[in-house]
Amino acid sequence: MSDVVVPVPLNTQQSATVLGEDGLRRPAWAATDTLMREYYDTEWGMPVRDEHGLFERIALEGFQAGLSWATILKKRPAFREAFAGFVPDAVAAFTDDDVERLMLDAGIVRNRAKILATIANARATVALRDEGGLVDFVWRFRPAETPSPRTFAEIPTVSEESKALSKALKKKGFAFVGPTTMFALMEAIGMVDTHLVDSHRRGSSGVWTA
Repeated sequence: MSDVVVPVPLNTQQSATVLGEDGLRRPAWAATDTLMREYYDTEWGMPVRDEHGLFERIALEGFQAGLSWATILKKRPAFREAFAGFVPDAVAAFTDDDVERLMLDAGIVRNRAKILATIANARATVALRDEGGLVDFVWRFRPAETPSPRTFAEIPTVSEESKALSKALKKKGFAFVGPTTMFALMEAIGMVDTHLVDSHRRGSSGVWTA
């Protein structure tokens, strides 16, 4: 018999961790799908401190708005191909012809506003180099403390820092960087640790102690 614990319905436990066959505990969203589990185990919540990686994360978080992260993750290879590997200088040089090309690409999310926002964000990323760069700009909004959620219900979806980051990025010309999207970014790049306290990944980033 498998030792996998069946997740308790959200209306009673709000998605506590699930014990996997490997003996490790993960949240329900990372416990079944292989791609999501690998992403959770190796990437989500780990520090991203390079311009290229951070620009890609901002772009993908923007495309995720209104959709599931699983959808974006499955399309990630196609996104990388369509957006020149998310190299900011390359995307900043995209033209109207590129926009139309992307609108015909079934491998990505064909949303014109999000496509235009990604190009605008690439240009804003390049411009920020004169002020120290995107990485320093974003990471200065790291909070003094991180949440310690025991259930999914205890995980915030927004914070004062994500509101401030959103406002600051918008002033620099970024789009699709609302407070909720920026909190998701902060979770993804290790600026906050919202791993459930009994998850095997809690404290794994090195940014916050377990």
